[in-house]
Amino acid sequence: MKVVGIIPARYESNRLQGKAVIDICGKPMIQWVYERSCKARRLDEVYIATDSEIIAGVSSGFTKNIIMTSSDCDTGTDR
Repeated sequence: MKVVGIIPARYESNRLQGKAVIDICGKPMIQWVYERSCKARRLDEVYIATDSEIIAGVSSGFTKNIIMTSSDCDTGTDR
């Protein structure tokens, strides 16, 4: 059985818009989260789930594992 991790990422967050793509020490935050998630021993694959073309564009610089979701999702869990 394959175990997959999903990182939900929104650009239009309520408290800090664009948080996922903010630069932290030379990398966007979403890249830090993705790279750390890939180190999890029990995950076979990691995907980023987003409704944002901006996040998808930034993420495509370090992974092809991007799932475009509906913008109608109420929460990250729904994504």
